[in-house]
Amino acid sequence: MTPTTSPATRLVALLGDPVSHSLSPSFQNAAFAAAGVDGVYVALRCSATDLPGALIGIGRAGGAGNITVPHKQLAARVVERKTSAVHRTDACNTYWLEDGELWGDNTDVVGFRRAAERLLGHALTSSRVLLLGAGGAARAVVCALVEDSAAEVVVVNRSADRAADLVRRFADATSRLRTAPDLATLSTESFDLIVNATSLGLRPDDPLPSDPDSTPRTAAVLDLVYSPVGTPWIRSFEARGIPAADGLDMLLFQGAASFERWWGCPAPLAAMRAALPPR
Repeated sequence: MTPTTSPATRLVALLGDPVSHSLSPSFQNAAFAAAGVDGVYVALRCSATDLPGALIGIGRAGGAGNITVPHKQLAARVVERKTSAVHRTDACNTYWLEDGELWGDNTDVVGFRRAAERLLGHALTSSRVLLLGAGGAARAVVCALVEDSAAEVVVVNRSADRAADLVRRFADATSRLRTAPDLATLSTESFDLIVNATSLGLRPDDPLPSDPDSTPRTAAVLDLVYSPVGTPWIRSFEARGIPAADGLDMLLFQGAASFERWWGCPAPLAAMRAALPPR
Protein backbone atom coordinates (compact mmCIF):
# COMPACT_ATOMS: atom_id res chain seq x y z
CA MET A 1 0.00 0.00 0.00
CA THR A 2 1.36 3.41 -1.00
CA PRO A 3 1.53 5.84 1.97
CA THR A 4 -0.72 8.91 1.78
CA THR A 5 1.28 12.14 1.60
CA SER A 6 0.60 15.83 2.04
CA PRO A 7 2.70 19.02 1.87
CA ALA A 8 3.50 18.45 5.57
CA THR A 9 4.69 14.85 5.11
CA ARG A 10 8.26 14.31 6.32
CA LEU A 11 10.63 12.64 3.87
CA VAL A 12 12.73 9.85 5.39
CA ALA A 13 15.24 8.50 2.88
CA LEU A 14 17.63 5.59 2.72
CA LEU A 15 20.76 6.59 0.77
CA GLY A 16 23.10 3.96 -0.65
CA ASP A 17 24.11 2.00 -3.72
CA PRO A 18 22.46 -0.42 -4.31
CA VAL A 19 19.17 0.02 -2.43
CA SER A 20 16.70 -1.96 -4.56
CA HIS A 21 16.97 -5.00 -2.27
CA SER A 22 16.27 -3.06 0.94
CA LEU A 23 13.48 -4.17 3.28
CA SER A 24 13.59 -0.87 5.17
CA PRO A 25 10.85 0.93 3.18
CA SER A 26 8.38 -1.88 3.90
CA PHE A 27 8.84 -2.07 7.65
CA GLN A 28 9.43 1.64 8.23
CA ASN A 29 6.31 2.71 6.34
CA ALA A 30 4.38 0.09 8.35
CA ALA A 31 5.85 1.63 11.50
CA PHE A 32 4.89 5.16 10.43
CA ALA A 33 1.30 4.05 9.82
CA ALA A 34 1.08 2.16 13.12
CA ALA A 35 2.52 5.08 15.10
CA GLY A 36 0.38 7.67 13.31
CA VAL A 37 3.32 9.84 12.27
CA ASP A 38 3.21 11.84 9.04
CA GLY A 39 6.19 10.49 7.12
CA VAL A 40 7.09 8.50 4.05
CA TYR A 41 10.17 6.28 3.75
CA VAL A 42 11.86 5.87 0.38
CA ALA A 43 15.07 4.24 -0.83
CA LEU A 44 17.21 6.44 -3.08
CA ARG A 45 20.18 5.13 -5.02
CA CYS A 46 22.96 7.63 -4.44
CA SER A 47 26.61 7.77 -5.55
CA ALA A 48 29.44 8.77 -3.25
CA THR A 49 29.78 12.02 -5.21
CA ASP A 50 26.13 12.90 -4.63
CA LEU A 51 25.84 11.69 -1.04
CA PRO A 52 26.94 14.87 0.81
CA GLY A 53 24.51 17.06 -1.11
CA ALA A 54 21.63 14.59 -0.76
CA LEU A 55 22.19 14.02 2.96
CA ILE A 56 22.53 17.70 3.77
CA GLY A 57 19.64 18.71 1.49
CA ILE A 58 17.20 16.18 2.94
CA GLY A 59 18.27 16.98 6.49
CA ARG A 60 18.09 20.75 6.07
CA ALA A 61 14.62 20.39 4.58
CA GLY A 62 13.49 18.73 7.80
CA GLY A 63 13.84 15.17 6.56
CA ALA A 64 15.81 12.30 8.01
CA GLY A 65 16.88 8.83 7.06
CA ASN A 66 19.36 6.00 6.92
CA ILE A 67 22.68 5.39 5.18
CA THR A 68 23.62 1.99 3.84
CA VAL A 69 26.63 0.51 2.06
CA PRO A 70 28.95 1.77 0.79
CA HIS A 71 28.46 5.25 2.28
CA LYS A 72 28.43 4.84 6.09
CA GLN A 73 32.00 6.10 6.62
CA LEU A 74 31.50 9.00 4.22
CA ALA A 75 28.29 9.97 6.02
CA ALA A 76 30.20 10.05 9.31
CA ARG A 77 32.31 12.84 7.82
CA VAL A 78 29.31 14.79 6.51
CA VAL A 79 27.12 15.05 9.62
CA GLU A 80 27.77 17.98 11.95
CA ARG A 81 27.11 16.26 15.29
CA LYS A 82 27.91 12.64 16.11
CA THR A 83 26.84 10.21 18.78
CA SER A 84 29.50 8.22 20.61
CA ALA A 85 28.69 5.22 18.39
CA VAL A 86 29.66 7.20 15.28
CA HIS A 87 32.86 8.41 16.92
CA ARG A 88 33.85 4.88 17.95
CA THR A 89 32.97 3.13 14.68
CA ASP A 90 33.66 5.96 12.21
CA ALA A 91 30.37 5.01 10.55
CA CYS A 92 26.93 6.63 10.38
CA ASN A 93 23.74 4.84 9.35
CA THR A 94 21.11 7.26 10.70
CA TYR A 95 20.70 11.03 10.23
CA TRP A 96 18.24 13.69 11.35
CA LEU A 97 18.03 17.44 12.06
CA GLU A 98 17.97 18.50 15.71
CA ASP A 99 18.19 22.09 16.99
CA GLY A 100 19.34 23.22 13.56
CA GLU A 101 22.23 20.75 13.34
CA LEU A 102 22.56 17.59 11.25
CA TRP A 103 23.08 14.66 13.61
CA GLY A 104 24.38 11.18 12.88
CA ASP A 105 24.13 7.91 14.80
CA ASN A 106 25.16 4.31 14.16
CA THR A 107 22.17 2.26 15.25
CA ASP A 108 23.86 -0.92 13.98
CA VAL A 109 25.48 -0.99 17.43
CA VAL A 110 22.21 -1.24 19.35
CA GLY A 111 20.76 -3.39 16.56
CA PHE A 112 23.48 -6.00 17.04
CA ARG A 113 23.22 -5.81 20.83
CA ARG A 114 19.48 -6.45 20.89
CA ALA A 115 19.67 -9.22 18.27
CA ALA A 116 22.46 -10.99 20.15
CA GLU A 117 20.65 -10.67 23.48
CA ARG A 118 17.47 -12.10 21.93
CA LEU A 119 19.40 -15.07 20.56
CA LEU A 120 21.38 -15.75 23.73
CA GLY A 121 18.62 -14.97 26.19
CA HIS A 122 20.92 -12.79 28.29
CA ALA A 123 23.17 -9.73 28.13
CA LEU A 124 26.58 -9.80 26.43
CA THR A 125 28.41 -9.04 29.67
CA SER A 126 31.25 -11.51 30.35
CA SER A 127 30.66 -13.35 27.05
CA ARG A 128 33.45 -14.81 24.92
CA VAL A 129 32.80 -13.96 21.27
CA LEU A 130 34.48 -15.09 18.06
CA LEU A 131 34.08 -12.51 15.30
CA LEU A 132 34.56 -13.37 11.63
CA GLY A 133 35.37 -10.24 9.64
CA ALA A 134 36.92 -6.84 10.32
CA GLY A 135 35.00 -4.38 8.15
CA GLY A 136 32.36 -1.79 8.96
CA ALA A 137 29.82 -4.26 10.33
CA ALA A 138 32.49 -5.75 12.58
CA ARG A 139 33.19 -2.32 14.07
CA ALA A 140 29.57 -2.05 15.20
CA VAL A 141 29.75 -5.54 16.71
CA VAL A 142 32.94 -4.79 18.66
CA CYS A 143 31.56 -1.43 19.80
CA ALA A 144 28.51 -3.15 21.32
CA LEU A 145 30.62 -5.90 22.89
CA VAL A 146 33.10 -3.57 24.60
CA GLU A 147 30.31 -1.23 25.76
CA ASP A 148 28.63 -4.25 27.38
CA SER A 149 31.88 -5.53 28.95
CA ALA A 150 32.22 -8.78 27.04
CA ALA A 151 35.01 -10.85 28.55
CA GLU A 152 36.88 -11.47 25.29
CA VAL A 153 36.54 -10.84 21.58
CA VAL A 154 38.67 -12.83 19.12
CA VAL A 155 38.82 -11.49 15.56
CA VAL A 156 39.59 -13.71 12.57
CA ASN A 157 39.83 -12.04 9.18
CA ARG A 158 41.29 -12.82 5.78
CA SER A 159 43.48 -9.71 6.13
CA ALA A 160 45.49 -9.91 9.34
CA ASP A 161 46.28 -6.20 9.07
CA ARG A 162 42.59 -5.24 9.06
CA ALA A 163 41.94 -7.49 12.04
CA ALA A 164 44.81 -5.82 13.92
CA ASP A 165 43.49 -2.36 12.98
CA LEU A 166 40.07 -3.27 14.39
CA VAL A 167 41.59 -4.40 17.69
CA ARG A 168 43.69 -1.22 17.91
CA ARG A 169 40.60 0.95 17.34
CA PHE A 170 39.18 -0.35 20.63
CA ALA A 171 42.47 -0.59 22.51
CA ASP A 172 41.03 1.36 25.46
CA ALA A 173 38.37 -1.28 26.12
CA THR A 174 38.27 -3.28 29.33
CA SER A 175 37.31 -6.37 27.30
CA ARG A 176 40.21 -8.48 26.11
CA LEU A 177 40.60 -8.09 22.34
CA ARG A 178 42.90 -10.25 20.23
CA THR A 179 43.29 -11.60 16.73
CA ALA A 180 43.79 -15.16 15.55
CA PRO A 181 45.33 -16.14 12.21
CA ASP A 182 42.67 -18.76 11.45
CA LEU A 183 40.04 -20.98 13.03
CA ALA A 184 42.39 -23.95 13.30
CA THR A 185 44.38 -22.16 16.00
CA LEU A 186 41.18 -21.88 18.07
CA SER A 187 40.15 -25.54 17.80
CA THR A 188 40.50 -26.20 21.54
CA GLU A 189 38.62 -23.06 22.60
CA SER A 190 34.89 -22.52 23.16
CA PHE A 191 32.74 -19.41 22.81
CA ASP A 192 29.37 -18.11 23.87
CA LEU A 193 28.72 -16.65 20.43
CA ILE A 194 30.23 -16.73 16.94
CA VAL A 195 29.33 -13.81 14.66
CA ASN A 196 29.70 -13.65 10.89
CA ALA A 197 30.35 -10.00 9.99
CA THR A 198 31.75 -10.80 6.54
CA SER A 199 29.76 -10.40 3.32
CA LEU A 200 29.84 -14.17 2.67
CA GLY A 201 26.29 -15.36 2.18
CA LEU A 202 25.03 -12.36 0.25
CA ARG A 203 25.35 -14.25 -3.06
CA PRO A 204 23.95 -17.73 -3.71
CA ASP A 205 27.34 -19.10 -4.80
CA ASP A 206 29.28 -17.77 -1.79
CA PRO A 207 31.17 -20.31 0.31
CA LEU A 208 30.16 -20.61 3.96
CA PRO A 209 31.92 -18.15 6.31
CA SER A 210 33.28 -21.20 8.14
CA ASP A 211 32.97 -24.97 7.99
CA PRO A 212 30.61 -25.88 10.85
CA ASP A 213 32.50 -29.14 11.44
CA SER A 214 35.82 -27.33 12.02
CA THR A 215 34.47 -24.20 13.74
CA PRO A 216 35.29 -23.89 17.47
CA ARG A 217 32.62 -24.96 19.95
CA THR A 218 29.96 -22.32 20.56
CA ALA A 219 26.68 -21.87 22.39
CA ALA A 220 25.11 -19.83 19.56
CA VAL A 221 25.75 -18.40 16.09
CA LEU A 222 24.66 -15.05 14.63
CA ASP A 223 24.99 -14.26 10.92
CA LEU A 224 24.68 -10.54 10.08
CA VAL A 225 23.66 -11.52 6.53
CA TYR A 226 19.93 -12.16 6.26
CA SER A 227 17.73 -14.24 3.99
CA PRO A 228 13.98 -14.94 3.90
CA VAL A 229 14.70 -18.61 4.61
CA GLY A 230 17.77 -18.14 6.81
CA THR A 231 21.31 -18.30 5.46
CA PRO A 232 22.93 -21.67 4.62
CA TRP A 233 25.51 -21.03 7.36
CA ILE A 234 22.98 -20.71 10.17
CA ARG A 235 20.92 -23.61 8.83
CA SER A 236 24.02 -25.80 9.03
CA PHE A 237 24.43 -24.97 12.73
CA GLU A 238 20.74 -25.41 13.47
CA ALA A 239 20.98 -28.89 11.95
CA ARG A 240 23.62 -29.62 14.62
CA GLY A 241 21.33 -28.41 17.39
CA ILE A 242 23.07 -25.06 17.92
CA PRO A 243 20.84 -21.97 18.31
CA ALA A 244 21.40 -19.65 15.35
CA ALA A 245 19.92 -16.53 13.78
CA ASP A 246 20.54 -14.44 10.70
CA GLY A 247 20.67 -10.66 10.45
CA LEU A 248 16.93 -9.99 10.17
CA ASP A 249 16.62 -9.20 13.89
CA MET A 250 19.58 -6.83 13.71
CA LEU A 251 17.95 -5.09 10.73
CA LEU A 252 14.70 -4.76 12.68
CA PHE A 253 16.28 -3.49 15.89
CA GLN A 254 18.57 -0.96 14.18
CA GLY A 255 15.52 0.27 12.26
CA ALA A 256 13.57 0.64 15.49
CA ALA A 257 16.40 2.66 17.03
CA SER A 258 16.47 4.88 13.94
CA PHE A 259 12.69 5.39 14.15
CA GLU A 260 13.07 6.57 17.75
CA ARG A 261 15.78 9.05 16.73
CA TRP A 262 13.56 10.53 14.01
CA TRP A 263 10.25 10.70 15.87
CA GLY A 264 11.13 10.75 19.57
CA CYS A 265 8.65 8.01 20.47
CA PRO A 266 8.83 4.22 20.92
CA ALA A 267 8.96 2.21 17.72
CA PRO A 268 5.97 -0.10 17.05
CA LEU A 269 8.05 -3.28 16.90
CA ALA A 270 5.12 -5.62 16.32
CA ALA A 271 4.02 -3.70 13.21
CA MET A 272 7.60 -3.56 11.94
CA ARG A 273 8.16 -7.29 12.43
CA ALA A 274 4.85 -8.11 10.75
CA ALA A 275 6.00 -6.21 7.64
CA LEU A 276 9.15 -8.34 7.28
CA PRO A 277 9.16 -11.52 5.14
CA PRO A 278 7.59 -14.49 6.97
CA ARG A 279 10.07 -17.01 8.37
